[in-house]
Amino acid sequence: MAIIRYTGIYNADGGVWGETRYILGHLLGTTACSLCDITHSPLRRRPEWDAMVARLGVPFEVRHRNEITTAETAFAATTGLPVVLAHHDDGSITSVLTDADLDALDGSVSQFESALSAS
Repeated sequence: MAIIRYTGIYNADGGVWGETRYILGHLLGTTACSLCDITHSPLRRRPEWDAMVARLGVPFEVRHRNEITTAETAFAATTGLPVVLAHHDDGSITSVLTDADLDALDGSVSQFESALSAS
């Protein structure tokens, strides 16, 4: 069963208000998302993230928790957020990196790439 794409789901809402709430919460230490720490610097998306995604050979999409599909919502309910999901050619979805896995990477894109390759 081959992986045809990945979806990373942030533990944050999208949109102007969602992202503003996340930034304020992050600055105050009341909100955290280990996937956000990997994909973004304090000011913007990391160029090394984009380079890593380009090397994967399959699409990798990141979405906010209020932007995911019904199937992804159901899956995330069992794993918690953030999470990285693999979508397989038979239609199944599996979790490849959980919040604990992502947190252990300490915001490193290179460690993320290694962990994803090992999964």
